[in-house]
Amino acid sequence: MSSNTLTAESRSQTGKGAARQLRAQGLVPAVYYGPGHEPTGLAVSPKELIAALSTAHGRNALITLKIAGKDELAMVQDLQIHPVTRRPLHVDFYRVNTEALIEREVPFVAEGRAKGVVAGGELAVVYRALPLRAKPGTFPARVQVDVTNLEIGDHIKVKDLSLPEGVTVALPSERNVVSCTTLRKRKDEEEAAAAAAPGAAAPAAATPSKAPPSKAPPAKAPAKK
Repeated sequence: MSSNTLTAESRSQTGKGAARQLRAQGLVPAVYYGPGHEPTGLAVSPKELIAALSTAHGRNALITLKIAGKDELAMVQDLQIHPVTRRPLHVDFYRVNTEALIEREVPFVAEGRAKGVVAGGELAVVYRALPLRAKPGTFPARVQVDVTNLEIGDHIKVKDLSLPEGVTVALPSERNVVSCTTLRKRKDEEEAAAAAAPGAAAPAAATPSKAPPSKAPPAKAPAKK
């Protein structure tokens, strides 16, 4: 994968006020950081940024940042987008080494119409994106698999996927990524996958409710004679 070039200006001022001033000037505030490099404030052109991320690789594109006449290799770590205008508001660039493995999510696509679906089953694509480990610049734009020959009860596992050399999936090899099942079994598999996902919270134990203490009726005053 070739890199896209992006010119970046160093900035010394930080904070929300400085970021608003940069946006008013038509620039996107950014920060560049990573192993062996102190966080550096930057400003980039929104047009150049959008162009660099408008390839098939999207945010997994390799970017050459030109900072004060020096070239630095980076990838987008985080990107904030305005919810209405869809303009970039802030971007984090992560310094990468083309010889070191990193982990990124890549879109996962199932292609074709499964035989089991034609027979009345349902296709369950368990993951919409897969966590891959690879060297920067070697990530595929997406991982795709042909599901045409899947019958009801068939599965595609991580170990069945075809990946470029040097690229691996950061999931157990026996993990199902696609299944052709009945509706009930599909729900069970999706719930199992959600429970196995990193950071999945365990269901909270039910706490028995306590009945409010009963109040004794007020004592009646003795009748006056």
